[in-house]
Amino acid sequence: MSNTLIPEPGHSAPGVTDAENNLELREIEGLSQGQIVRRRFFRHRGALISMVVLAFIVVLAFSSVGLSFSFFGIPIRTPGWWQWTWTQIDPPQDGGRPTLSLIPRFLGGEGLRFGDHPFGQDEVGRDIFAVVMRGTQQSVVIMVVVGLIAVSIGTVIGAVSGYFRGWRDSVLMRFTDIIITIPVIVVGAVVGKAVGNQGAFALAIVLGLFAWTGLARLVRAEVLSLREREFVDAARVAGASNRRIIFKHILPNAIGVIIVNSTLLMAAAILLETALSFLGFGVQSPDTSLGKIISDNQAAFATRPWLFWWPGVFIIAIALCINFIGDGLRDAFDPRQKRLPGARTLAKATRRAKSSA
Repeated sequence: MSNTLIPEPGHSAPGVTDAENNLELREIEGLSQGQIVRRRFFRHRGALISMVVLAFIVVLAFSSVGLSFSFFGIPIRTPGWWQWTWTQIDPPQDGGRPTLSLIPRFLGGEGLRFGDHPFGQDEVGRDIFAVVMRGTQQSVVIMVVVGLIAVSIGTVIGAVSGYFRGWRDSVLMRFTDIIITIPVIVVGAVVGKAVGNQGAFALAIVLGLFAWTGLARLVRAEVLSLREREFVDAARVAGASNRRIIFKHILPNAIGVIIVNSTLLMAAAILLETALSFLGFGVQSPDTSLGKIISDNQAAFATRPWLFWWPGVFIIAIALCINFIGDGLRDAFDPRQKRLPGARTLAKATRRAKSSA
């Protein structure tokens, strides 16, 4: 099964017959655009597997050690099912080595356990599983908040610039060019040092305010093309306001570009946060993140490598899942990407057509 460009019947590219094209057209006949996109996405195995893995990581991280945050200065904490917290200290067992057991065991009322410290312990005795789960929570929060802020700003600026053009376009694009010239990692290092102790949410807001520039340019280019379409002219004739045309007619048709690039932004955000925290400019103690875990234990790389394995595995897994999901969304929203039927399906359809003739 492969994705390829399928032309109209009678204009087949080499290797693509009219029968294959007609079979594909019959499969999507009578379906709405949303149903076609959903069907294409669910056929992308890599994207589906990535969604399951990402959902598992998020549920594991937020359920195992519970939630801990401050709401208007009021600390709020919910317990998790794991026996340790990320701040709890226990005397190191077996030099802090992982006690991961492939055969889980039930410990009375404590539930299912894969060893007391399956990911090991650090030099002071903190459980690495609990610390990594807390770090995953913070990294996921940063990823989502940066994505939401950057997509919101980039979409609005790109849409307004592309639709109105003229002096608005010049002002907004020159402002975008100025932001582009400022390296995001430098801004994150300067501002992150000041707001990092305020938590992951504050750091994510700062990063999101500087991560929207690429999306704004892509949305502008898409809107410049869509504003010349017939449905936009029809909306103007019907008396629709500019705001309604942008948000009700143009942006829904540009949703593919926006969604795909938002996933790329989120994947880049978690890697950026990891780099900043590793350099000491991201999330600050007493909280932690995946990058900070690696930074805090970099001196023990040769003697206790398990302190690096698990945060590294979760960073790679989250980034890969987001990228695979973005790849599936890109294929689903691209109208030129169509699924060629297999030889067996094509032969069956041909026999059915001959028998009904």
